[in-house]
Amino acid sequence: MKGKLLVIGFGPGDEKHITGRAKEAIQESDIIIGYKTYVDLIKGLIGGKQIISTGMTEEVSRAQEAVKQAELGYTVAVISSGDAGVYGMAGLVYEVLIEKGWKKASGVEVEVIPGISAINSCAALLGAPVMHDACTISLSDHLTPWNLIEKRIEAAAQADFVIALYNPKSGRRTRQIVEAQKILLKYRSPDTPVGLVKSAYRDSQNVVLTNLQDMLEHEIGMLTTVIIGNSSTFFYDGLIITPRGYQRKYTLNHAIQPLKPHQRLQKEAEPWSLEQTEDVLPSKNKSVTAIAVKESPRALAEEALQMILGEIQVHSSDQVVKQDFQSIFEIAVSPGVANKKFTAKQMMTLSEIVGEEGSMEYTQDHFMKLQILTTQPDDIVEKLTSTNFLIAPVGDVLTVKACDFCDGEKKDSIPFAKELHERLGGMELPKELKLGVNGCGMACYGAVKEDIGLVYRKGAFDLFLGAKTAGRTAHPGQIVAEGIAPDEIVEVVERIVQEYKQKAYPNERFYKFFKRVKQVQGFMHQDITPNIKIEVPICGE
Repeated sequence: MKGKLLVIGFGPGDEKHITGRAKEAIQESDIIIGYKTYVDLIKGLIGGKQIISTGMTEEVSRAQEAVKQAELGYTVAVISSGDAGVYGMAGLVYEVLIEKGWKKASGVEVEVIPGISAINSCAALLGAPVMHDACTISLSDHLTPWNLIEKRIEAAAQADFVIALYNPKSGRRTRQIVEAQKILLKYRSPDTPVGLVKSAYRDSQNVVLTNLQDMLEHEIGMLTTVIIGNSSTFFYDGLIITPRGYQRKYTLNHAIQPLKPHQRLQKEAEPWSLEQTEDVLPSKNKSVTAIAVKESPRALAEEALQMILGEIQVHSSDQVVKQDFQSIFEIAVSPGVANKKFTAKQMMTLSEIVGEEGSMEYTQDHFMKLQILTTQPDDIVEKLTSTNFLIAPVGDVLTVKACDFCDGEKKDSIPFAKELHERLGGMELPKELKLGVNGCGMACYGAVKEDIGLVYRKGAFDLFLGAKTAGRTAHPGQIVAEGIAPDEIVEVVERIVQEYKQKAYPNERFYKFFKRVKQVQGFMHQDITPNIKIEVPICGE
């Protein structure tokens, strides 16, 4: 039986602003999937339904889990605040479906249910700041490179859009709103009206009216939407108003418009129109109109758009220079599964590839994590493999951490470690999973402290599962089997990993999964947490 995906935007969060269809869809659903804070906002509508909630930056895993549950036949509600199609979950859900080969006619049914986006709800609280051309820009560089966000701010500032800034600041990400203000001040008056709205229509709602120069003196966080006026926006009696036109769109104090409809469509009557190429300037002689010819706003807007799309970098003697936007390419490299020694050539290759703008970080998994600005990731991979680097993806994937087998002296288990890496290394999982392999009973590289640990002893493998590496309740993995034959160990581990991949919740670490399901591939979980009361730390671990 086919399941169904209901991608729901529930607006600001107040029940009065949730559409009737959104409420119906929540009731129709078997499973609710969403960010923890969003789940709490609508908990009164959920009832006793199954809930899968994750943290702020885990949108992709939520989308993947939603698709998986729908393919199992469930009706799944994927919830977003605001509108699901505006920085919400709708696009990610479709991306996951498309990657799996989904077709509208034959695949699971998808319904996107619209909601009130932040730009609309916040504008209503401020007055009428979004009455003319406007745009939304997210300042989060979690999924978009910052250099591209800067270009968008620059283009929007030049084109005099009213701008709504989403995700302006977080605990770790503080510089973006500062840089955005600097760019905007290049093109707009310091007195430009700005509205800061936190948690619109929620219990903690807070509305601040300020200006572009002073906006950073006020509290701004992830729950704040920043609305910045254009050159015609003004304050009036505690409100922010943007006129519908820049000059003579209509006269507010006349019930009958001085220009008839057919006259208002003429360029001469609307000097603000996209097609207008002349500025109508005031003249001391009332019978004379001064005309200043300039490039049309449409041409300027289209040029700004092309800059965003990366098709124009500079104009020089009417020559157009193409520009490719660089993306951040992340990859992990090591000299080998059982080799911890870099060659001079390898180090020189790393230095050349990373350059001045990239970064290189040594991880506890014996990998070098690279972040490289590039438009040609395939070229990077080719250079790394040509110098005999072992490469792996970065993120919620399986990593194999093996000892050096005493520089290869204890070599009997090396082939199995390499096969595990070849078959499982880099596999996408609900959360990062670490597989440790040690070549003798000393286990000096800490295999027993990984999610899955293998210790080669007396010609066979001992298996450890479910270590917790951090926190005051940290513990090694439980030994669940001894003496597994070498020709069986790869299949045993692969079955464990596949079960975790299929059944774990998004962002659920392996030790939590093992404890929840009680057994994995017949290996039983035992609660080894000390029977003492441990106070929850401030960090919420």
